[in-house]
Amino acid sequence: MDVQEVLTWADNLVFTKTGKHLTHVQEAILRGTWQRQKYPEIAKTCHRSEIHVKKEASKLWQLLSKTLNEDINQSNFPYTVERYQGTTISVIGNTSIKISKISADKISADTFYCPKSPQQQPQKDEKLKEETDNIQPKNRQDLTGTPTPTNFYNRTQELTTLKHWILEEKTPLITLLGLSGIGKTALTLQLIQQIQNEFDYIIWKSLENTPTLQTLETNIIEFLSQEQQTKLPTLLIDYLQTYRCLLIFDDLQNIFTPQQLAGHYQPEYENYATFIKKIAQTSHNSCLILITWEKPREITLLETENRPIYTLEINGLDNAQEILEQKNLSPPQDYSKLSELYQGNPLWLNIITATIQELFNSNISEFLSYEDLFLGDIEPLLNQHFQRLTQSEKQLLSWLANQNHPIDISKKPLSLQLTTPEFLKVIQSLNRRCLLQKITDNHRQQYILPPIIKQYIKNHILT
Repeated sequence: MDVQEVLTWADNLVFTKTGKHLTHVQEAILRGTWQRQKYPEIAKTCHRSEIHVKKEASKLWQLLSKTLNEDINQSNFPYTVERYQGTTISVIGNTSIKISKISADKISADTFYCPKSPQQQPQKDEKLKEETDNIQPKNRQDLTGTPTPTNFYNRTQELTTLKHWILEEKTPLITLLGLSGIGKTALTLQLIQQIQNEFDYIIWKSLENTPTLQTLETNIIEFLSQEQQTKLPTLLIDYLQTYRCLLIFDDLQNIFTPQQLAGHYQPEYENYATFIKKIAQTSHNSCLILITWEKPREITLLETENRPIYTLEINGLDNAQEILEQKNLSPPQDYSKLSELYQGNPLWLNIITATIQELFNSNISEFLSYEDLFLGDIEPLLNQHFQRLTQSEKQLLSWLANQNHPIDISKKPLSLQLTTPEFLKVIQSLNRRCLLQKITDNHRQQYILPPIIKQYIKNHILT
């Protein structure tokens, strides 16, 4: 038998007993065992700690032993498989397993599974479920802090990039950066659905109510340590080394100081920067995703250390046609212009389409006939961003709002009452807040204000 036949045999055996297929880690254990690998080698192969692999292996051998009614372990597993080669396995009566010889060319997945007898007693069925649940590895999640899911629009490229970073490059730290409503949370929730089986634990924590780092760590450790039978470490990083965990910190910008340049922590939250650095610089198999409006300063420094630390800036949808079609707006030829004016931001487009339906009978052309861009119910959302700005940032934005073409920042504009260092720091801060639109022209980076940002400044800062 080759290794794939072994995995198929074991998977069918486990499925016959539990109704569940082998997990990724269980497959790695069986593959490594068949190839005479020890647990340290298997742990490296599946990117888990040796402790975790041994724990999962113990559960797997226990399950196989109960199923075959004989002692199965890493040493005798290959011999056991050879003995059972060319057999069919089915459920007889309540929980009994029948093993019969068949010809190898007739073995299939259906051969190994037989539905439970209709006469099976519910109490025994529940008992069997309880026994196997106690044996099967559990993928545990704490997503109590997640917002209510919204419509997920096509982000295939972003999902592919994130999965590559997490599953292939094993990056320990990712920052998802973007304006409110752009779809960072929806993207992360979709990502979790697609990679959840690759992690032992998935934990989502919202920083909306600005918890201290000590409170946050204590809460996470309490979740990770529940149902454990042995004395466990008191430091979160130790858990991240022992288990493969996916942590998500949402709304990180809430612990930054308003009216300072982007990414400055409030004094009582500066230890978050130390924690983030430790996540990036310590060897472990886990991943931390930061969701934020503002890029933390230490992230830029970490990215210069040639580490697999990544920032993904989430921009507007390339094609917002799906949103506008759902609202039955017309004419379709105006979809592209409306999406461009509102930066392809899903939340902003949903808000403004409600206005078009309410006031213009769903006619985009009539809505766009006005000279000034209408903000309406989007303004309170933008207020949250602009209340965080420094006076220097407002000054530069006011100047940019009067420019009709992209600007080159190789030289500071003479009309600005800022020193050159101040000018560059402000540009950098606005860029880290996602308030500038970058344009590359002849390999030179230029900046311009998006229409909706320019209109907000005209409404609130220049008046």
